[in-house]
Amino acid sequence: MTEALRICALGDLLLDVIVRLRGPIAPDTDTYGSTRVGAGGQAANVTAWAAALGASARFLGKRACDGAGRVAAEELARHGVELRGPEVESGTGTVVSLATPDGRRSMLTDRGVATSFAPEELDPRWLEGCDWLHVPGYSLVSSPLAETTLAAAALAPRVSLDISSTAAVSELGVARFRGLVAELGPVLVLATEEEAALVGTIEAETVIVKRGARGCLVRQGDSERAYGARPAEVVDATGAGDAFAAGFLLGGPELALEAAARCVARSGAMP
Repeated sequence: MTEALRICALGDLLLDVIVRLRGPIAPDTDTYGSTRVGAGGQAANVTAWAAALGASARFLGKRACDGAGRVAAEELARHGVELRGPEVESGTGTVVSLATPDGRRSMLTDRGVATSFAPEELDPRWLEGCDWLHVPGYSLVSSPLAETTLAAAALAPRVSLDISSTAAVSELGVARFRGLVAELGPVLVLATEEEAALVGTIEAETVIVKRGARGCLVRQGDSERAYGARPAEVVDATGAGDAFAAGFLLGGPELALEAAARCVARSGAMP
């Protein structure tokens, strides 16, 4: 069944710099760790995991053809993902993820040209054949990308939404974000416990609350079921939610939790 599905995700393709620290940051001197550089961005991560799990995957987004952009695009393509969207000469965004020894992370983000994707640049043919359009919450919090996302959603048979970030939602405003979500009309919504508490109840056929090491809650109508996380040695939590999203779209909670466990056991957000 997964081979027949095509997952499209609209949003960011960034240069992902992951710094895994050996200990606390030491002000005004050296702090040692290991670094990995490659493709990132939530939409890109979801498509890479969808391809790794056996689906056909397509990334939609505005990107740059500079050196960093070529590195990111080539890596995503090597994962088996189709890339569609307008291209410009420069402006690839970068996200720096700081991973501490306890598995926690903080992200320093410059989204570059991704947020400038305008509705008139959207080619409806890029949505042809898509079974799901996955939308990171990041794609709703900046214009004109938000308007482009809504236009793309109108062309998709089913839309899924990941709330993505309490900081991004708070900066836009919860009421404004909820209004955009209502306009988007997702049938499936994913959120962490913190994101769900911030945004409140969202109308969708399926709502998944991700609980990290405690697994997830799946709410459908009046029913709710808890699923436990898969055992894993946590190396880096970066991208675990994106792996989970791809898995859920393709195979429900069991595949979602399996993909998340695979992700946290290695450094980096890509499979």
